Amino acid sequence: MEVTPSPSTMSLLCSAAHFMEMECDDGPETPNLKPHIEKFLEGIRFWTWSELVEALKQCQDLFSFKGYLAILDRIMDHLIERLASPGITSPNTCSSNRSSFQFSCDTSSNNSLRNNCSGATWWFEHLLFLKIDLLDKVTRTMLSYDFDHGVVSRFLFYYHNSTCLGALQDEKTETTEVVIDLLLLLDLRSISCKDLFNLNRMAVGLKMSTSFVDKIESLIGPLLDQTTIDYLLLPSPRGRGQAYDVGFVLRLVHIFFFGHSSEVDSNRLKRVAKMMDLFLVEVAPDPHLKPFEFEALITVLPDTARESHDQLYLAMDMYLKVHAGLSDKEKISICCTLNHEKLSAELLRNLTRNLVFPSEAKPRAYVTKQSRMKTLLQENDHLKNFFESVFRKSFKNIEVREDVEKRSYDGEELRGDSEGMQNGSQLKRSGTHIMSNATYLPKLCS
Repeated sequence: MEVTPSPSTMSLLCSAAHFMEMECDDGPETPNLKPHIEKFLEGIRFWTWSELVEALKQCQDLFSFKGYLAILDRIMDHLIERLASPGITSPNTCSSNRSSFQFSCDTSSNNSLRNNCSGATWWFEHLLFLKIDLLDKVTRTMLSYDFDHGVVSRFLFYYHNSTCLGALQDEKTETTEVVIDLLLLLDLRSISCKDLFNLNRMAVGLKMSTSFVDKIESLIGPLLDQTTIDYLLLPSPRGRGQAYDVGFVLRLVHIFFFGHSSEVDSNRLKRVAKMMDLFLVEVAPDPHLKPFEFEALITVLPDTARESHDQLYLAMDMYLKVHAGLSDKEKISICCTLNHEKLSAELLRNLTRNLVFPSEAKPRAYVTKQSRMKTLLQENDHLKNFFESVFRKSFKNIEVREDVEKRSYDGEELRGDSEGMQNGSQLKRSGTHIMSNATYLPKLCS
């Protein structure tokens, strides 16, 4: 039976040539199929997109035939060149004889997909047939053609989500491992933080090795300022007893600070600080959260990262109320991070009256005022006793003086009475004399 070479029969011809040992020209009785295959490939530049996809799909099993890897590479290179060409926008477009566009693209630069149609993602579904080994090879070839890293990243996540759906656990694990290694080749800022968190959840669910989980975290950490609080609320591993995986968040923050070659931008740092404060408020009511873990969360950021300590205070307040059995030393160790100067006036007043906070964690002015009031009260007790003794002595002296004055007054009064009596008898005697002279008044007055 004669088989005519075509894109759909390429794999069949190569396999037949390999198993029937029809690869060498040993004479007219032993036909050689390989030259016919290679001659047919000379017209590959005229194949349509669909023909290239079909040929690659059929020939991807040639990985096991070392003698035919060059044929597989040639098909793959032409397919990727077609994608990188500014003229390809649909499955039936051939870059060699068409230049029409279905959407606006910049074609003034080189063949870089970055400068042309970085938003063209219609081909994602067409390449879902790729086996994991060929996915790795195709992705690396795309990067060599300067494909936009954002497009490559989206393709890898699309491939991962599509092929893992309904797959066996071993297949999911293998696909996830390859996708993680390929993502490490990309510019971090071109990768979706949301997709990375979803990838991490799958890795944790698959119980993948720590090395691959570390790789995902190394990708997420530098992008921490782009995420939201929802993605940080990862359930704690079994056996820990806590509500959320605190260790995961601490590792991400550490990578955010130390995973950059340059200093972290202040605006990015503030976004992370706000998110961490929200996370603290979420985990503070957890009765299983250890004091050293909560302390690690509140101290992982420098003081300069927070413009306000209001959220931090609320988190501390909740934690101390839930963990009422903490020792004073543990409370002080937790509260010493609080910066009173960064608290609002209302919360600062609340702190001074808050009984769950140790006195050492309260504003110095308030503590000093309390100490002074206590001292004054003690001093007042001494003054009170002193004045009472003075008043008692004074009152005693006054009583003695009043008694003396009274006695003096009584003596004078007695003397006065005696003198009065004497004067009275004298008046009486003289009064008789006057009255006796009344008969000598003129008659007119009588």
